[in-house]
Amino acid sequence: MSETGNGHHSKSAQEVVDQLRQEFIEEMTETLQGLDVAFDAARNGHRDLGEVATECRRAAVLIRGQAANFALHRLATVAHRLDEYLANTPKVAPPRLWDDIQGYFDLLGRLTQGSADAEADPASLVRKLPAKLGFDLGDIEIRNVEVLLVMPPGAQTRFVERELQQCGYRVSMVPDSVQAFGMVVQTKPDLVIISAVMPALEGIDLAMALSAMPSTRNIPLAVITSLDKDDDSLKLLPKRIPVLFKGASFADDLFKALDNLFLI
Repeated sequence: MSETGNGHHSKSAQEVVDQLRQEFIEEMTETLQGLDVAFDAARNGHRDLGEVATECRRAAVLIRGQAANFALHRLATVAHRLDEYLANTPKVAPPRLWDDIQGYFDLLGRLTQGSADAEADPASLVRKLPAKLGFDLGDIEIRNVEVLLVMPPGAQTRFVERELQQCGYRVSMVPDSVQAFGMVVQTKPDLVIISAVMPALEGIDLAMALSAMPSTRNIPLAVITSLDKDDDSLKLLPKRIPVLFKGASFADDLFKALDNLFLI
């Protein structure tokens, strides 16, 4: 404590941060308990599943942002995946949903309390999470291959996601290239597909940065674009980064890229 001129003691900046962090942890514990009760009510038909899923997604977004502010990166990453998991919650829940959600809540709780999971490698942590809802995989074998899509939201992104899911890949999406930078460093996906044109930080810049950094240069990358093949900006990319062109050739470009990257 330091003493001010009027005799009052003021807290150091670190003490304030520690207090705010503890308050966040306490609030998050209460939030998880409330969501657990809400999902139990939905499971027993006392609440609408869609409404509860929306509440949970809102909470996950808040948790992700606050956790990132306190450098709780594993917590932020799992909260992001929970939001994605519930993005396409069907009206009739598949049997696995309830166990999957409980698993998410248990993991978030352990991370909040600083258990052994808090020391786990984020890349290993995300690979243990359930595959997303919203796509009937049928007889498709789910592969332990993590693909990160760095693309703005929209029909094109959903199309690319579906194409990858049909290959059995686990797909996560980030609509912001700056946020994606940290996520790639943290989770080490098996493939990153980046839209060439992105707000704030261009996708080509992100691809070039990731391909140059020692910690990420061995992660396979691909750039997706509607630019002309002769566009000067595409010439800046290292030769080893494949370019996927939107349009009729996209599926062929994707298959060739996955084959060349040994992901098929």
